[in-house]
Amino acid sequence: MAPIIIIPIIIVAIVGLSGYLVYRFLIYDLYCKRSVNQSLQKYNIKKTPSQIIKEYYENKGEKITPKEIQNLEKNYRQNEPEQFLAMYDAIRDAQKSKE
Repeated sequence: MAPIIIIPIIIVAIVGLSGYLVYRFLIYDLYCKRSVNQSLQKYNIKKTPSQIIKEYYENKGEKITPKEIQNLEKNYRQNEPEQFLAMYDAIRDAQKSKE
């Protein structure tokens, strides 16, 4: 009698947990990436988020590895998407001040 109740509960829990994990680590990230790319296109910015991060840190005089760029891009993309626009403005201002 107990297996009749426990087995479906375990199956539902496994399906629910796997669905949540797929959403959290795959679908959510794709949605965030799409949102950031649309924001950049809206303001007619032709650079990718990773290019923006790389140039921003180069202007600050910091060396950053590709792995760090990738981690920062994911963090900014999911938690602070407006940060890309702020970094782009800083890059543009730095280029204007050099001229």
